[in-house]
Amino acid sequence: MALRLTSAEKIARMRADLRMGVGIVLSSDSVAVLVCAAETLSAARFADIAALGLPQVLAITARRAETLRARAYDGDLARIVVPPEADARWIRAIADPSGDLMTPMKGPCNSQREGSADLHRAAIALCKQARLLPAALVAGLDDGTDFAAKYGLGLLEISDEGVALGQSSPLAEVASARLPLSVSEAGRLHIFRPEDGGEEHYAVEIGRPDRSAPVLCRLHSACFTGDLLGSLKCDCGPQLHAALGQIGEEGHGVLLYLNQEGRGIGLANKMRAYSLQDQGFDTVEANHRLGFEDDERDFRIGAEILARLGFSSVRLMTNNPKKLAMMDSAGMKVVERVPLKVGRNRHNSDYLDIKARKSGHLL
Repeated sequence: MALRLTSAEKIARMRADLRMGVGIVLSSDSVAVLVCAAETLSAARFADIAALGLPQVLAITARRAETLRARAYDGDLARIVVPPEADARWIRAIADPSGDLMTPMKGPCNSQREGSADLHRAAIALCKQARLLPAALVAGLDDGTDFAAKYGLGLLEISDEGVALGQSSPLAEVASARLPLSVSEAGRLHIFRPEDGGEEHYAVEIGRPDRSAPVLCRLHSACFTGDLLGSLKCDCGPQLHAALGQIGEEGHGVLLYLNQEGRGIGLANKMRAYSLQDQGFDTVEANHRLGFEDDERDFRIGAEILARLGFSSVRLMTNNPKKLAMMDSAGMKVVERVPLKVGRNRHNSDYLDIKARKSGHLL
């Protein structure tokens, strides 16, 4: 029946609820849990959950667990048992590294090791997709359906939707128009929107690229601070303008502008990472302390947009070998890597060196 929500729509609704601080119910087979994002969990809601006497753990990534010296028995995550005396501030302190140096002793963090961590893993995935800190309060339930109905909470059956959690939502082109640019008057902007109502992505087409030949393409991730404000902490702004200029000089090509700010962690978490860098951590260490991987972006989105525009191969303007590999794995053949080495200055020199040494960028 068309009125029923699709998997992507259900997941999008769960993400929105977590961002608002609303709990959701996840279930799989005969197991169900109440999930609240650690970042948006209010003191009042935490008190209500505690009053129910439900068994609680805080699910955090193995990256965050490493910082806290907690055991990650589940490999990619740890289930930290919430002590009886804990409050919402304790939850936030475990999830958020901003106060780690001021209060380094947060333990002991006792990790749960029995039982499945599948629902906890799904909870963290939803937090990441919502651009929140990757940590979730997870409370066990006897009957997820009854609990969700009683409190008006969203219910997601992971055994049905688990595969969809790791997939990017299909894209549709919703509009395009001629857009004369300073680098070329023969510009056209295409707007692509995911079916789940998430962030839109853009394709700037210059000239009339031959669809049967490899297209000169820049896969650029949004950077509010660098692209718009001219931040000197990164090389994003200079790369954006250099790529547009090079495509303009060639007369035809495509610049993809993907809304995956901060290597896919969102602008708020990116600012958290910047704050950690001010404390002396490099860009990779900062991401790990927050609980994220080095790079959380999904470049398959770029491959899908190019395919929808009619291209099957690219000359990719990048210094990042991972982009080449992910584009190839998504079926978009990369026939040439076109280097894009611009924007080094005294403020970002260390950042660029870390990108080369720890993330494999060819700089």
